[in-house]
Amino acid sequence: MSFLRAVLNDSLIIHPPGFYIIGFETFPFISVYFIFLSFVYVITVLFNMLFNSVVIYIIAFNHCLHTPKFLAVINLAVIDLILNTCTIPSMIKIFLVKDNFIPFNLCLVQMFIYYSFVSLESFALAILAYDRLTAICFPLRQNSVNTLRSMSCIICLTWCFALGVTAFTTGIMTRLSFCNSVRVFSYFCDYAPVFRLACNDYTMQWFSASFLTVMILVGPFTFILLSYVTILVTVFRMKSLDSRVKALATCIEHVILVAVFYIPLITIFTIGFYLRLIDPDQRVLSLSLASCLPPCINPIVYSLKTKEIKIRVLALVRK
Repeated sequence: MSFLRAVLNDSLIIHPPGFYIIGFETFPFISVYFIFLSFVYVITVLFNMLFNSVVIYIIAFNHCLHTPKFLAVINLAVIDLILNTCTIPSMIKIFLVKDNFIPFNLCLVQMFIYYSFVSLESFALAILAYDRLTAICFPLRQNSVNTLRSMSCIICLTWCFALGVTAFTTGIMTRLSFCNSVRVFSYFCDYAPVFRLACNDYTMQWFSASFLTVMILVGPFTFILLSYVTILVTVFRMKSLDSRVKALATCIEHVILVAVFYIPLITIFTIGFYLRLIDPDQRVLSLSLASCLPPCINPIVYSLKTKEIKIRVLALVRK
């Protein structure tokens, strides 16, 4: 096997031509699981491409929906659309064409796209929590605090931060030498399984992965929890029972999305990355399901349950 060698910081850096993705090789009944996973992925992608495109079209061409809330919804729809497609081509290649090799540079690109949009998904859910917080806790000041301009700035900042941090953490992977194994035990070019294959020191990559986990998962999740604590305090101070029910009803969709997205990922990354108590096969299985199910559920739970979007979808169908 020929290797690309480059001298960096007076040390020999060895980059292999690529990696072999072997996450599902040891699974029993792999063909059955692959049929199930392929079905879920295909339905997820087709449904999201169709439904999210309709949602984006409806919001874009209805001026009455040009509000901070629906700007946050369209942001989530775009992220779901891209997140769903970043690993599917390689999955099809691995299982249908029986080719599990991925070139080194393409591996880094896939890693960057996946973690960028997982980060953006996390921030998008935190933005929706911010929208609920201002709507319920500060109803009189909502139109002055949560404006279309301020929401646009928040979304732009999250995109810049997520793409910048992920670009840095992916870029420092080029400092690692891979002179031994090039077999990645995951279903895509996963960050931790790749840097652990390095034959030189990967302390910087480990700390970067820890920082990324805290910033994209723990940080937004903590903000969401604090937001809902504040919302609950505000709701239980309301005198009318009907007002309490209406306020809480607007949060149900968001709470479901938060639970579906954060609980599996935080469990996998905490137990698997830090404690290493999770079985590698179980980690791959859980991560593959946790990656495809939330984007599938998001448009159903959030967009379809939103009254304004539902009315316009039905009107569009009638036309």
